[in-house]
Amino acid sequence: MNITLDLEIHREKRLISINSIAFCDAIGYGGLMSDVELRHLAAMAAVADEGSFGRAAGRLGYTQSTVSQQIAALEKAVGGAVFDRPGGPKPVRITPLGTVLLAHGRELLAKAQAMAAAVDRFKAGDGRVDIGTFQSVSNVILPLVVRELRDEHPGCDIRLFEEETDRPEVRELDLMFFDGRVDGDVEHRKLLDDPYLLVARRGTFPDGPVHPARLDGVPMVAHPPICDQARMEQALTRAGVRPHIVFRTAGNETVLSMVRAGMGSAILPQLALLSADIGSDASLCVHELKPGLPPREIFLLWQAHGTHSPLAARAIEIAVEVAGGIAAQVSTGFPGRCGVAEQSYEAIFACPETRLREESQATRGKEGSFERDRSE
Repeated sequence: MNITLDLEIHREKRLISINSIAFCDAIGYGGLMSDVELRHLAAMAAVADEGSFGRAAGRLGYTQSTVSQQIAALEKAVGGAVFDRPGGPKPVRITPLGTVLLAHGRELLAKAQAMAAAVDRFKAGDGRVDIGTFQSVSNVILPLVVRELRDEHPGCDIRLFEEETDRPEVRELDLMFFDGRVDGDVEHRKLLDDPYLLVARRGTFPDGPVHPARLDGVPMVAHPPICDQARMEQALTRAGVRPHIVFRTAGNETVLSMVRAGMGSAILPQLALLSADIGSDASLCVHELKPGLPPREIFLLWQAHGTHSPLAARAIEIAVEVAGGIAAQVSTGFPGRCGVAEQSYEAIFACPETRLREESQATRGKEGSFERDRSE
């Protein structure tokens, strides 16, 4: 038998309903407790504290007859009197049975109040969110998302999991950043296009754009052929361009270190270069590729047919805004790009939050800028 219990927390004038059997069993109560309502226990605690049914009714916002009915229902459920009622001006006295019941009743009420407070905190965004990420996003996008989430919800619990994989597992996460669409029961939110750029030692190529055909047979340092790297290399192959890969590494900084050392040049997504402070390195030069390669697409993924927590929903909104702001800021120039007006990484992200938000909101408002679609 399922009985719905109504707990009134009068200081905050809120009402929650819970299943009595499930709640009592979960915290170690059963048997007769399945017939006891939390409002009965709240009435009992008020009578014990105030010493009279009348004062308890005033404290709870009930009529005195309602309190009497609740205490009578409680006594029927437990099979005995919980108060002695001497009558007249004398205060009521709690019975031995009532003393036992009140001690456990207060514990039940405290747990219910804690549950109500936890639900309120959850609805306010102070829950937990698990986010999967990868290197470029971790360095550029995610710090801004985390900072804003923590500013808005100081009590939130953010768990981050970084992995370079071409088989993302969204099932155990609330959200996941990934450079591509994923088949299966997953929903997508496109954040931005991340164009590929050529980074080389200064003087390796003339200033300005470089045609991809010039990379045929050229020594190159590259990421492992997973995620969007494999698709990018296939695009080069289809164009008849076969660079000579001399070293592969998953680390963006290691790729750039090998380029500095003269091992070869590298084709990297723009996000991978944003946090590397290329503009302050006189030994390196960043070139556009013309014609350009298809850009890497950055998506935010989550399990389909699920309900977001308020914190996860807010994280999606912030990620869209941040990505839009980044795209708008870096479109005017890239640090170290040869032949193009330069703009340092610090300048891009030292702008006030309001400016970043204005840029991202403007980008977000364009029809089709961020399409939300579900995989077939």
